[in-house]
Amino acid sequence: MNPLSPRLPSHARETIHQFLRAHALADPARGVVVGLSGGIDSALAARLARDALGGDRVLGVLLPDAGYPPSLLRETEEYATSLGIAHRTIPIDAAEAAVRSLVPELSDRVDLGNVKARLRMVVSYALARPRQYLVAGAGNKSELLVGYFTKYGDGGADLLPLGDLYKTEVRTLATQLELPWGFLERAPTAGLWEGQTDEAELGLRYDELDRILYGLEQLLDPEEIARRGEVPIEKVRSVEARIRATRHKRRMPPIPKLSLRTVGLDWRE
Repeated sequence: MNPLSPRLPSHARETIHQFLRAHALADPARGVVVGLSGGIDSALAARLARDALGGDRVLGVLLPDAGYPPSLLRETEEYATSLGIAHRTIPIDAAEAAVRSLVPELSDRVDLGNVKARLRMVVSYALARPRQYLVAGAGNKSELLVGYFTKYGDGGADLLPLGDLYKTEVRTLATQLELPWGFLERAPTAGLWEGQTDEAELGLRYDELDRILYGLEQLLDPEEIARRGEVPIEKVRSVEARIRATRHKRRMPPIPKLSLRTVGLDWRE
């Protein structure tokens, strides 16, 4: 293993269980909604939530669009059933069509993908509030650091139980928990348009990305990351630039300072 490849902490599973119980069972919360996309991240988030909270406190939500493969939908529904959690399948085609009719100039596939992600989160919250559930997102540390998520879409959750696990660590934990083979082997994708894959959009493999990110976490300089991580220096620079460009996604909206204590600046909760 490369010296910059992240290692899954031995306490990861139990820490995430404790985290979920501390937040999702704290009054008035009663459980979590987890969006099930058919990918490894959401499958792992649902499994960890089931193990931590019990199947009766987890609702899996499948929100397919017109291009979602029927075979993957069946596989994901069967997985939710195997976990022993309640699940709902709600196609978002009608909602997507309504938005497109309101904004006819909406045609760029990235913009349309963002609309889909935000509609899915709207539905998740609509299901969560009456149950007094929190929405548990499936974003991992790799995606969060490079901004590979939709602002107020899949990034707009109450909890991110996988948020301090790099993508390669997600795969390790999912393998340890013996998640179904399809989730482990399927190419990572947000499913926002046909043929879309995470690694193609990012421009590098997740194992490369994680070595770069881990090196940056350890405060190594770019040249050392490139050498020890066995990645081109150009990729290291590209990841650094992406982190800088997407910092707004990891922060509250900026607020001008006008009073003694300001939300997001010096108002301590």
